[in-house]
Amino acid sequence: MLSLLLMLLLALGAPQQGPAKQGPTPPPAPPAKAEPELLVWSAKRPLTWADFKARPASGDPLHAMTTANIGAKIGCQDYVFSSTVQATFTPAESWVKTPQTASAALLRHEQVHFDLTEVYARRMRQRLKATKFDCEKLQPAFNNLMKQTISEWQREQQRYDVESNHGLNLVQQQAWDQKVQQRLLESQAYALDEPAAN
Repeated sequence: MLSLLLMLLLALGAPQQGPAKQGPTPPPAPPAKAEPELLVWSAKRPLTWADFKARPASGDPLHAMTTANIGAKIGCQDYVFSSTVQATFTPAESWVKTPQTASAALLRHEQVHFDLTEVYARRMRQRLKATKFDCEKLQPAFNNLMKQTISEWQREQQRYDVESNHGLNLVQQQAWDQKVQQRLLESQAYALDEPAAN
């Protein structure tokens, strides 16, 4: 099963202004909430059960939950558009019910959820590369593109769970596994550069 979360950060380069006028000191900002640990999708680093660190929801009939995300940072600097899109996994929100259910087959099912997230992150990178953005009207154009991609991603994740019966239909699970791996190969041009191994 997959839990979906969309992260979007927007950075627009603002013109530089002179020093601010002196006024009353604003109250201190509340302490920043710590960002959760995220694993960025990597062909070299598949998920392990140790990555699933959340406590399972009591009474949930599922055996595991993957929280995968598509995060995007976009911006314009001197009217030049730039973007970074990542498929990420959130360990603190992902869980496996019991050691007895933590099988290799179930882990493979959860990995395909994450792989499918990377397929759509690549689709978003491809769409961003093909689109000419007007930095004055960046937000609405980007939002439309992101909504379209997220909607497609969510529908396909749901179809994957239904058709594979959450990994219990072994024939369908294998078919999805092969299909997603093929799509990753076909979209390799839009993969992020992997860091070199030490």
